[in-house]
Amino acid sequence: MEMKLAENIRAFRKERSLTQEQLAEVLGVTTGAVHKWEARLSIPDLELIVEMADFFDTSVDVLLDYELKDNRLEVTVQRLREYRRSKDREGLAEAEKALKKYPHSFKIVQECASLYSGFGLESGNREYLLRALELTEQSLPLLGQNTDPEINEQTLYGKMATIYLGLDETDKAIELWKAHNAGGLYNHKIGQILAMRERSEEAAPFLSEAMAQIVSELIYTVTGYMNVYANRGDFASCQAVLRFGLDSFSGLRKENKPNYLDKISCALLTCLAWSQQMTGQPTEACASLKKAKELAEFFDSAPSYDESDILFIGRIEGASVHDDIGATAGDVIRNLIDEFQNEELTALWKSISAQEELQ
Repeated sequence: MEMKLAENIRAFRKERSLTQEQLAEVLGVTTGAVHKWEARLSIPDLELIVEMADFFDTSVDVLLDYELKDNRLEVTVQRLREYRRSKDREGLAEAEKALKKYPHSFKIVQECASLYSGFGLESGNREYLLRALELTEQSLPLLGQNTDPEINEQTLYGKMATIYLGLDETDKAIELWKAHNAGGLYNHKIGQILAMRERSEEAAPFLSEAMAQIVSELIYTVTGYMNVYANRGDFASCQAVLRFGLDSFSGLRKENKPNYLDKISCALLTCLAWSQQMTGQPTEACASLKKAKELAEFFDSAPSYDESDILFIGRIEGASVHDDIGATAGDVIRNLIDEFQNEELTALWKSISAQEELQ
């Protein structure tokens, strides 16, 4: 509860053109007492508050002008998150109050842990980090209450590992990440920390798998955004994200060898040509389709589905690449053009193919 009693006493007094001494005389107190009330150094007794309200022709509620916080669980969680986002350390006191009120709430305990962890990692405050670790451990038995699909036992242990790293207990951090690394979730962190500790040979396989995962996610993200922008009719953004993907995949070429990303790039170039055709750019669409065809011939001449042919990725045991976009890179282009059902694009592709055959 926040009261504005001091401000209101001062405001009502000035409204009636009274000095502190005059108000003190009315209430039968010293001038110093009034000064302390207005300076927030003390609070008048309840009887005096009632007397002042009567004197100022107002109610006690108005004189106090109090704001009662909404302390329902969900509102408290949102308030704690806002403290974390705004990096307001007053949230730590709020967190301890919330923990006393909701000690068995997963949301509250987890949000308080995140608050302590964030401030602890930023400042290197060991006390905050230890409190974050304690709260994260406390949240594990409460996990059954969790409704957030992005939080599970694996991610909680990952947070504990990050806290251990902040406490300079690197071995414990690595041990936790390795023990809860399903799906390679922490490959990048394990690899980075091992490399920083000059354990390069041990780090390399983790970093390699992390890079492979990044590339795979980038393919899905780029094509996903492409469809989002195309559905909106925002072809400028569609073309921008396709070029981003093409530039990224081009930068992962190892020497001058074909790799699987060439096949993916053929798909992106074909989509780029379609987008350019849709925005009245036939010259640019023709150039994109020609690049797609050249790249398809380059890949199909010596197709590689070996992940180690991609820069920064080594051989990954048990890994294999499969897709449903076409048996060859050339098939990828033809399949996409058929799927687009755009007469101008189809005619352009036939023209490019015919020219190549004549040559």
